[in-house]
Amino acid sequence: DRVMIGPIRKKIYHVEIEKAIELNDFKIIEKGFQLDGEKIKIDRIAILDKEKKNIGLEIHIGKNRIVRRIFEHFNYDVKKLDRVMIGPITKKNLKRGDWRFLKDSEIRLLKNFS
Repeated sequence: DRVMIGPIRKKIYHVEIEKAIELNDFKIIEKGFQLDGEKIKIDRIAILDKEKKNIGLEIHIGKNRIVRRIFEHFNYDVKKLDRVMIGPITKKNLKRGDWRFLKDSEIRLLKNFS
């Protein structure tokens, strides 16, 4: 059975960039900024390692390639980009390229989430 759900707003990404993020850039991303004439406001951003190359990002924006575009705007090359959560569903313990069926409880969460 196919389940149709509305738009999922909350998305959490793990972003690995090629060099350490500068504190000033981090603060600008955190507060919001203009990108291609549009106001970009993320929900949360966090530095995940002492090298400051791994960033956690939570957004509700659904624009195409928005996470890559955010970091490229500040001259960071994105080495790895992984969406680790969409809505209330995570891909914890799921290897890259693997998939699984959703549980009934997850389908109900998604229906109520959007």
